Amino acid sequence: MGYVADRWHKTRHRPDEPECGEHKGKVATKCHGKGKRWQARYDDPTGREVTSVWATKVEAEQEIVRQEAAKQTGSWLDPKAGRVTFEQFSLDTWLPAQSIIGRSEVEYLGALRRYAFPELGHREMRSIKPSEAGAWQKLLVSKYGLSGSYPNRVARYVRGVFRLAVIDRVISVSPFAQILAPALESSACHPPDVAEVHQLVTAAYHDRYATMIALDALTGLRSGELRGLRLSRIDFLRRTMLVDQQLVYEKGKGQYFDELKTGAGRRTLPLTQGTVDLIAAYVARNPVPTAGPGAGLLFTMPAAGLIGESTIDYALKSICKRANVEPRHWHELRHHYASVLIAGGENPRVVQQRLGHKDVLTTMRTYAHLFAEAEERTRDVLDAAWADVRKADGEAESSGASGRIPESRADSGVVAQLRG
Repeated sequence: MGYVADRWHKTRHRPDEPECGEHKGKVATKCHGKGKRWQARYDDPTGREVTSVWATKVEAEQEIVRQEAAKQTGSWLDPKAGRVTFEQFSLDTWLPAQSIIGRSEVEYLGALRRYAFPELGHREMRSIKPSEAGAWQKLLVSKYGLSGSYPNRVARYVRGVFRLAVIDRVISVSPFAQILAPALESSACHPPDVAEVHQLVTAAYHDRYATMIALDALTGLRSGELRGLRLSRIDFLRRTMLVDQQLVYEKGKGQYFDELKTGAGRRTLPLTQGTVDLIAAYVARNPVPTAGPGAGLLFTMPAAGLIGESTIDYALKSICKRANVEPRHWHELRHHYASVLIAGGENPRVVQQRLGHKDVLTTMRTYAHLFAEAEERTRDVLDAAWADVRKADGEAESSGASGRIPESRADSGVVAQLRG
């Protein structure tokens, strides 16, 4: 249990020390008359002593009662913890606590430094109000000009900082608790169809790019996954491909191989026989290098050099020009793969797993319009399937034959619906 101390007077004093001029029977300390007189002292849940000063003894006693009660209920907060600034807590506590790879850490830190620290960095965590949190979110668009999904992404980082602060008992509630996050806007993708992909493959000016385009359309790999694909990851017998690394670029480090961002990114893809034959034929024409930076890679530049993202982007733009089609990006070949799966009737969960998305919501958000189109095709298929039945039923009625579904075996309302 805590106790109250009198800052202005000594609890132990020598007999020869003079009596306090204001308070009879007491001996003044050096801080007599300076600041608040009464000090509340108690131990926090870890056993560390916490102190605070108050004008009256009653206030100090009430503070101890409040803090002891909070300890009992598990709602105790360190009164001084919330004084840490947003920038300090983000750098010292939140960022190290994230289970992310190095490139993602650079991305998170860059977003905070550009959009959050200038506005909130100097503020104490406990001082930021919900109204200020909401106003900051609006600045992402009005001041910084962010668009698409980026305002939501940046806001998600900052909201995560405050969420961890609540968990760590730095603050009692996040200022974003009742504030809606920026809408997650994503423009509908319009991937190339099979005919266009075939045009691109035909127009490719190098065997390397023709094969990369075809393979990407057949597997939906990300650019880094495609450029970092090793021959050893292809199981020709089982017709599968293990996706477990990517080739990335980072300023100051150059190109290097890195693990995938999420556990869901690591996946084993089923390959068609045509895909297996495509890879085998390419390897026969272009043996995989055994030495150098590109050792073991399926696709390399001359002298086993690693292929940069800008290199294949430029190559695809040139190929699009040669094929006389609209400019495309490599990621649109990944969208093509997803669109083929969806059109073929694959459910969202399977599409998510094939693409290596973190969750099915990401898949649905990106390809919602394609699933809607697939639903419409389902209706067309059902209409076409029952068209012959309706036609035969109509002919039977006109000729007086009993070509009906017996009412005793089916609900009359269902029968009427099937007849259209």
